[in-house]
Amino acid sequence: MSFTTDSISLTKSGLDILRGVNLSINSGQITVIVGPNGAGKSSFVKVLSGELAPTFGRIIFNGKDLIEWRSEQRAKMISVLPQNSSLDFPFNALEVVSLGRIPHRSGVVRDAEIVREALKVVDAEHLEERLFTKMSGGEKQRVQLARVMAQIWEPTLTGEQFLILDEPTSALDLSHQVLMMQLVSGLARRGIGVIVVSHDLNLATHFADNVIVFDKGSVVAEGPPDKILSERLIFDVFGIGPCVIKHPETGKNIVINW
Repeated sequence: MSFTTDSISLTKSGLDILRGVNLSINSGQITVIVGPNGAGKSSFVKVLSGELAPTFGRIIFNGKDLIEWRSEQRAKMISVLPQNSSLDFPFNALEVVSLGRIPHRSGVVRDAEIVREALKVVDAEHLEERLFTKMSGGEKQRVQLARVMAQIWEPTLTGEQFLILDEPTSALDLSHQVLMMQLVSGLARRGIGVIVVSHDLNLATHFADNVIVFDKGSVVAEGPPDKILSERLIFDVFGIGPCVIKHPETGKNIVINW
């Protein structure tokens, strides 16, 4: 267990964005956060990463209050791919991914090796010299994934590491969606905690070890996907009448919503 939230609440402009969120999120697992638009999913991971300060409550990360960790220490343990990660500077892919190595002091040679390895595993090594501003949406997403992976490429003695991804598959074609989730599954097997915000319930049922369902700023369900993503819960939260069936080969649930 590496993240524990204690009665986290967040208020903006008089609106309750998060309401008394109590959760424990483990390293070495894929946790997928789902919920309708405006449910508080993205705000929650921003609070979790330290980008936003909660109005009330606290976050314990690797045994300490999150605010007690120095920014450099936190950056070695928590890597974040936000929903919108635009970059207007004329950087090529190598330079973008190199940004993920800033918190480390592993040397120019080792950093360059990690950057190229990260681009290779996301199927983007052919983009090394291409300007980020000239890439397609899917290419940008893969390069940004390489950046956040490079940030936590090697273990740190400071504490457990986490990768937080907000809608990471939105700009990807089907083959690269599968590749991305296979990559993060490999990271989880290495002991890294992976937190994914997604609207794709089938991504959750197929890849998640644990699912957290948000609605109106509160957690309404948490647990293994096959146990909590029922037709009743999906109807109550999303307002649709789905059909949940078993995959004939994997035995995992498939959500059919049309």
